[in-house]
Amino acid sequence: MHHTARRLTGGLLALGMTVGVSACGDDPATDPEPAAEGSWSFTDDLGRTVTLDEAPDRIAGLNDLTASLWNYGIEPVATFGQTSADDDVAFEGRDLDDVAIVGSTYGEIDLEALAAADPDVIVTTIYPDDSSGEIPADKAGYGFNDLAQQEQVAQIAPIIHIAYRGSAADVIERVVELADALGVDTEGGEVAAARADFEAASAELTEAAASGVTVLPVFATPADGWWMAKASDDPQLALYQDLGVTFVEPGGDGYFWHSVGWEEVPGHPSDVLLYSLRFSMTPEEIAAQPTAALLPAVQAGQLRPWKYIGPDYVSQAAYMAELAGYLSEAEDVTP
Repeated sequence: MHHTARRLTGGLLALGMTVGVSACGDDPATDPEPAAEGSWSFTDDLGRTVTLDEAPDRIAGLNDLTASLWNYGIEPVATFGQTSADDDVAFEGRDLDDVAIVGSTYGEIDLEALAAADPDVIVTTIYPDDSSGEIPADKAGYGFNDLAQQEQVAQIAPIIHIAYRGSAADVIERVVELADALGVDTEGGEVAAARADFEAASAELTEAAASGVTVLPVFATPADGWWMAKASDDPQLALYQDLGVTFVEPGGDGYFWHSVGWEEVPGHPSDVLLYSLRFSMTPEEIAAQPTAALLPAVQAGQLRPWKYIGPDYVSQAAYMAELAGYLSEAEDVTP
């Protein structure tokens, strides 16, 4: 698989990654003792149950999930991901002094540093391989380079996988369930307020999208042209689509993305161009490409940031309100 594709914007599938087994209690044959009364357990989206003597309070894992759990008050002890938490918009405004950043490139995790952080559990997402939403039995969680690496990580602490498929609305609820299991009050307090903000932002986005302006999310690379996201395959975009946003269908028979060279870019016009904030070219760099300069959105100056935001009420509400503003300001500029 192309190296660039491994590093695509937050939701980028690590296409072709292999799978892994993790967590305590994965196999009754190797964990025959029933859980003692009062012990903690959580069954993840692979159907694997992690069982501990007590509720975990030292959480490590993929940036995308640790940032979301932090929005519910659970500060991680360690994070890893495609980029450093220092550079990740999901951690904007956070004090990371007490958080071990143990990976800043996809699949590269400092196992010694992760072990030193002494996590009780490690959380990550996992993607299907196609639009069916099914996850192969031999697939590794997102963030892990391969099965062998995931197994090494699982020696440090059990791994909880949250499936990233369907609509982000469902993934958000699953993360709320995890937060609840970790001791967060998810029915009242800050979470209830965040849920209300999310519902208000959803309505705001629906109203803004009613104008019908078209939107194309892209990950642009100087050498390879650009990768256009398929909204129905990306849970975050699928949520926005369900709320009424009109995404351009990029074509192609691949899952999640359709990539084209720069010479084909003019054939994919939109009113608004969303450019990925993870590794993608800047608006200025995109506009400097002769073929991209022909696009209506570029000519109208309607390039806006596409933020890969984790599956939680707080961050999604903030970006949906931002996106609603972009759509409200945008003009219909496509023929």
